[in-house]
Amino acid sequence: MYLSEYCDVNYEETYNVVFVKWKKFCCKGNYRKPLEYALEVIKQYKCNYVADTRTGFENIPEDTKWVADYFMPKAVEYGCQCIYFIIDEKNSLKEELEGQEKDSDSLIQFKYIFQIEAILNNS
Repeated sequence: MYLSEYCDVNYEETYNVVFVKWKKFCCKGNYRKPLEYALEVIKQYKCNYVADTRTGFENIPEDTKWVADYFMPKAVEYGCQCIYFIIDEKNSLKEELEGQEKDSDSLIQFKYIFQIEAILNNS
């Protein structure tokens, strides 16, 4: 488990996912460290990735590029087959998430859900 003031990361065995819950805006090392931890979980369990995006902040361009160039390819290499974004009713990060999807949709599948329990219905 990884805990910080910005993000919590843990493995959810019931869903076979690494669950990343963002708490507030962060960038660079504070943004990348939890995702690097998530990659280690993906590598260990060959699981999918869930990001709770309901706190509604956007990445800085350098972090968005890092996700596309480093995180997504590594996640796929380590066995991740689907990225789930938990969104709010208004999908406050619609443009951000669609941008991440566009950058990596040739590598991996993306799904938008309202709660983690929906994974069982989307497998």
